[in-house]
Amino acid sequence: MNGEINLLTLLSLVVAVVAIVKLRSVLGRKTNDDDARIEQRRREAQMQRTAASPSEKVVALPRRDREPEPADSAVSVAEVEARIKSFAGDDTALAERLTDILKLDSKFDPDSFLRGARQAYEMIVTAFAEGNRRTLRDLLSADVLDSFSRAIAEREQRGQVIDQSFVGINKADILEAEVSTKGVASITVRFVSQLISATRDKAGNVIEGDDSRIKDVTDIWTFSRDISTKDARRNLNWKLVGTQAPN
Repeated sequence: MNGEINLLTLLSLVVAVVAIVKLRSVLGRKTNDDDARIEQRRREAQMQRTAASPSEKVVALPRRDREPEPADSAVSVAEVEARIKSFAGDDTALAERLTDILKLDSKFDPDSFLRGARQAYEMIVTAFAEGNRRTLRDLLSADVLDSFSRAIAEREQRGQVIDQSFVGINKADILEAEVSTKGVASITVRFVSQLISATRDKAGNVIEGDDSRIKDVTDIWTFSRDISTKDARRNLNWKLVGTQAPN
């Protein structure tokens, strides 16, 4: 009796071991389809990480997103001079000053400059409202950055925040331009924009502005860039060096 029980038990154990071995051989086998699925998931995860971490580079002013075009398709100095005259209209003094910039920087173009200026304006206005000093550091001169930073610090000390939505820029015009004796170019631009802006206190109450009304805003800003040497001209970033209220 004991012999039969031991034999049956042994046979059951053998059957169980064989079943486990076969099961493991099936579950542990990796097929080409499995490899393909794993690689696809890895690529998807990488794409998600890339999308979640956008470049922190700021917009250069004027912006150069592409490699230089071939020489045969490049805009000639004569073409830019014609653009400047058309751009300045009856303001011959402005045309002369813009041409002075072109003489030192053959890549200068007023239309490209204004496109970059509009982008920079939106970035600066938004960064100031958000208290984003990092973005401001790349777009402002040292003096203007100090002024903006003090205003942000005072706002933070009072526990106030700016709730702002940038609607858009209606118009951007070049008012003045000049090149200093040291080869520093300066261009003054008048921006007419629309914002929804309200300042809130610690409790979230609106103490200035209106969070439900679009406001027309006019700013006059001066941008500057060193174009005195070939090395200096490699830095394409114009910086905000001054602001003034419209008359």
